[in-house]
Amino acid sequence: MEVLQLGEIFGLSVPVLLLLAGTGLIVAEAVAPGAQFVVLGVALLVAGLVGLVFGAGLVGLLAMTLSMLVAGAATFYAFREYDVYGSGGSSRTRDSDSLKGTTGRVTERVSTSDGEVKLDAGGFNPYYRARSMEGEIPEGTEVMVVDPGGGNVITVEPVDAVEDSIDRQLRRDREQKGTTGGDSESSERDEERETA
Repeated sequence: MEVLQLGEIFGLSVPVLLLLAGTGLIVAEAVAPGAQFVVLGVALLVAGLVGLVFGAGLVGLLAMTLSMLVAGAATFYAFREYDVYGSGGSSRTRDSDSLKGTTGRVTERVSTSDGEVKLDAGGFNPYYRARSMEGEIPEGTEVMVVDPGGGNVITVEPVDAVEDSIDRQLRRDREQKGTTGGDSESSERDEERETA
């Protein structure tokens, strides 16, 4: 009875080839990120290491196969569970309109003509060239995208200065009520303050 032996290809044993292929795929992932190569790369790398430990034989072949399946599944799970590339939808392309309302921090002073921000959910490269509507925004200030611009420069404003349509309507309502004599609740509160 002949024992199954793993052969050699190009003068290299199969475990060494698996190790090299896995390393190559992991390097390819580093060059072109996006989780296209990393799962298979890690699985082949682990299978190659296990093959070197267990040797060439039936036990080695079974150990490599099992380790490749387990390592591939674990890597796939880790990338999905821990969202390695961030923002929950890293595999989806974002258009510029989806950036509106996104918050971030100023990394380089922003003026009406120049600056840079890092957005919290800005994708693989969260750094964007930015400008402000008016004035300057110092480094470290929390900002919100008010106009994605459609190009490569976004318009931002400090979070505390951004007034959305709901805030504007509430302010208008308060101003209207203030000019028409106010509402009964605010006058009751004023009376309570005066008696206290």
